[in-house]
Amino acid sequence: MEKLINNNLEVNNKLDNNIIQEKFLETNIGNTINTGIDIGLRTILPDYLEEYIIEIKNNLLNYGLKNGIKKSIDDAINYGKSTLGIITGKFENIEQVENAIKNGGIIDNVSDLIDEVINILNKKGLLKNNVSKTIINGKNSILNNVEKNIEKNFKKQKDIFKEIEKNINKWKSYYNIKDFNSMEKEYKKIENIKNNLIPFERIIQEVNQIENIHNLISNNGKNFNLTEQEIELSKKLK
Repeated sequence: MEKLINNNLEVNNKLDNNIIQEKFLETNIGNTINTGIDIGLRTILPDYLEEYIIEIKNNLLNYGLKNGIKKSIDDAINYGKSTLGIITGKFENIEQVENAIKNGGIIDNVSDLIDEVINILNKKGLLKNNVSKTIINGKNSILNNVEKNIEKNFKKQKDIFKEIEKNINKWKSYYNIKDFNSMEKEYKKIENIKNNLIPFERIIQEVNQIENIHNLISNNGKNFNLTEQEIELSKKLK
């Protein structure tokens, strides 16, 4: 019975991790694309007031761009997993995510979305003719900004990944020599950046184990004399 429960917990954790990863990517990459579009609009519409550009952006999002971007990201993720042969349902590293998004047709989809939404806004009379022409004519500039912003985002993710791995290794080395004060410094660094990183299962597990052991020692008056049961339990707790 205990083995069955543990197996069920393991399956549920894997499902949860897959969902967490996909939700993070939807939000993170969605915001990245939105920012790229925002920068692109300001580039091709330099003479318009900020309020009008915000109105244009909101109309684009509300009349199909927001849902279209979400679907494009989901399609790219699924396509990427298929082409990369990912059978576990989750990405294992940043390079896999980057390849999936770049090869999943995101830029082409955003290009088609802009055309579709501009057409809808024109029919509804929500966009001036000269503005819609400017956006269509300057679409390549918008797409270039989207692409640059995606590349910048992945570079940032790689930098964060290197940083958290460095902090994890430092925490472990200080744990081995029982230097709690130095552990605490690295622990705080890990806590500060962990939510900004694409959640990969290996990192999640390492961070969770560090959190559990760190808190056990802290709550034990900074005493490192933990029982084997406590250490083993810390590896299983989320």
